[in-house]
Amino acid sequence: MSLRVSNLRLPVEEPEALLPTHLARALGVAPTDLRRWRVLRKSLDVRDKRQLRFVYNFEVELPADELSVTSRAGDRPHPAAQVELFDDPPFAMPDPGSAPLAHRPVVIGSGPGGLVCAYFLALHGYKPLLLERGTPVSERIRDVKRFDEGGKFHPESNYLFGEGGAGTFSDGKLTCRGSGPDVLRVLELFAECKGQQPGKPSILYYHRPHLGSNRLPAVVKAIRQKIEGLGGEVRFHTKVDDLTFNETGLQGVATSSGFIPTPVAVLATGHSARDTYAVLERRGVPMNAKPFQFGVRVEHRQDVINEVQYGPRHTAYEDALGNADYSLVAHGKHDLFTFCMCAGGYIIPSVSEEGYFCTNGMSLSRRDSPYANSGLVVTVPVEAFEGTDVLAGVRLQAKYEKKAFELGRGVYAAPVQRARDFLAGRVSKDTLSSSYPRDKVAVDLREVLPPVVAAAVKHGLPQMDRRWQGRFLADAVLAGPEARGSSPVRVDRDPETRESPGVRGLYPVGEGAGYAGGIVSAAVDGLRTAKAIVARYAPLGKG
Repeated sequence: MSLRVSNLRLPVEEPEALLPTHLARALGVAPTDLRRWRVLRKSLDVRDKRQLRFVYNFEVELPADELSVTSRAGDRPHPAAQVELFDDPPFAMPDPGSAPLAHRPVVIGSGPGGLVCAYFLALHGYKPLLLERGTPVSERIRDVKRFDEGGKFHPESNYLFGEGGAGTFSDGKLTCRGSGPDVLRVLELFAECKGQQPGKPSILYYHRPHLGSNRLPAVVKAIRQKIEGLGGEVRFHTKVDDLTFNETGLQGVATSSGFIPTPVAVLATGHSARDTYAVLERRGVPMNAKPFQFGVRVEHRQDVINEVQYGPRHTAYEDALGNADYSLVAHGKHDLFTFCMCAGGYIIPSVSEEGYFCTNGMSLSRRDSPYANSGLVVTVPVEAFEGTDVLAGVRLQAKYEKKAFELGRGVYAAPVQRARDFLAGRVSKDTLSSSYPRDKVAVDLREVLPPVVAAAVKHGLPQMDRRWQGRFLADAVLAGPEARGSSPVRVDRDPETRESPGVRGLYPVGEGAGYAGGIVSAAVDGLRTAKAIVARYAPLGKG
């Protein structure tokens, strides 16, 4: 039988080689009774600064006559550990459907949702065609580097567009609120594709696995090569300009390279493809405005974060755990919360269009920058969009991003302000140190924030400072705006078929469609859409 053992807490110094001993003690059995075990989850608890601990969840298989262990928890050396039956189903793909495909399915966008969907379609014989408006990741890296060094902006090869999507240059966090066999299968795919580094915490179970923006390109390229090796095709520099459909469903997609007939298209364009939203609206594809995240980036010295999180023994913990991260929430009329925290990271220009400016954060695999930054965002409600149509949130983003570009003198200088000066309503006068690679310009950041966001930042910053006993505001620098944390639009889809209710054969997927919030969740969304397509259609040539 299999059991789940949860909340087994051990000092971070405890060698993992002793895990079987601790697991057996928690169950009240001998280590020899552990037939098979694996770590389901490992997270770091920093609440007690005197002794930081890892918290483990396990799956373990015991002989059938040990079923009674679930009732003996209070008598064990680890009384906080919880024991229950474990019955998660294994990962499985559906049997192929019988509906014939006259043309191969098309996947639009090579972010995590599109890549993973295309991979599983290719794995099961559907020979998908993956279309990407931008460049291969190797070219994209060069274009981004040139831009960081002050070069010209490339409209189709930047921090948001190109192979791998926006996630390629957004730190490489593999966190996901969900769990289960689909999530594990996605993480296994990433691990197979150069995502697991020797000597690093396992991305299969660590609570906050992190690859780094220097590692993600290799993962992205490896998945693409798998797709091609399985009979799929990837076309770069191919932008989808329009959809063709009638009352029977999708007929094909019009692209910058010509028309492609297909009855099945997976729409995985990401949340920054604003021109695609305009096409969908013009064509009458059902969509709705949705709340989205808007705010600023807050940056500290990393050594401050380490002292706050790790406590008086921070130097020893830095050696064992690396640089610390954090998560904070300040409650109010509109909660202010941290998002996409980048320990040892950099603030970057998250720009997808000429004439607009937006920030994001990233870090490399070693997380060795002397700075730490985090999104500091508010969920903007639809009623604050300054409009009632489906694209009102997109226009709100664009309004403040355009203002930020203008304040940045038209050269992608980052608008910045000390956090204390933001609270005081004054422009910072001294030189502000920051990891941002291009120029900076001191402004009043209220000029680049919707009023609801500015009010929440003003209300929430003192709360966060109290949580850190005066350490949060001391040297904090704000940069903004941070407007691309989530999509302001949701493309409708049927919860069972995963198709658009207005266009048979169109499958909205991932962050851009409004159904995910990170690399793993978007990838899982792509996997589940691949399952839906497999369940309906026969593999290419077998219908």
